[in-house]
Amino acid sequence: MSTIRNPVGPLPPQIYWRRRIVVGLGVLAVLIIIVLIIVRPGTGAPAEQPTPDPQSSETAEPDEPGEAPATGDAAACTPSQVTVTPVTDAEVYAAGQQPLLSLTLLNTGTTACTLQAGSDVQSYVITSGSDRIWASTDCQEPGVPAEVTLEPGEPLSSSPFAWSRTRSSADDCTSEAPPPATSPLCLPRCSPPSSDWTRPSRSRMPRPWPSPCATTA
Repeated sequence: MSTIRNPVGPLPPQIYWRRRIVVGLGVLAVLIIIVLIIVRPGTGAPAEQPTPDPQSSETAEPDEPGEAPATGDAAACTPSQVTVTPVTDAEVYAAGQQPLLSLTLLNTGTTACTLQAGSDVQSYVITSGSDRIWASTDCQEPGVPAEVTLEPGEPLSSSPFAWSRTRSSADDCTSEAPPPATSPLCLPRCSPPSSDWTRPSRSRMPRPWPSPCATTA
């Protein structure tokens, strides 16, 4: 009868013992690998992952600029320190094509500064000559405040949003008349509802920047 200590077979007992040793070493190697994967010596305890701060998923257009690295000691930006450049995705738009509007912030100073640049202080205005066509603040839902840190010389852009190519009016939020056809439209002028730079805690975006003009068909 074959046993662990006394194997029975056509080959010498030494052969069976060698095979068992090889199999045993293979199983031990697999166990060591599994333990190393689980324990990972030298890495220490896993770093605690920060818990995301829950925020409302509903935001009013336009969107706030992308996140910038936080700088706890940065002072509030001054008007001379920041430029605001309105951006469109094209210069000429075909019939039915919706322009994408956004803005870019640039800190022209030498030190980082913070700026309230959420959708609650942004204002986009589209004009055709002296005709005011559309403004993002007309019938806009409450915007979302957002403080960003601007590093010197590093532009920070907002997320583009589409203009539906309709007129807007703060007095009438139900009608959406189309703007004049084939008219040069200035897209857009970026400014806050007010320019209050007297208190750092309420620093606003700079005053209107020269508007790029686009032509719609």
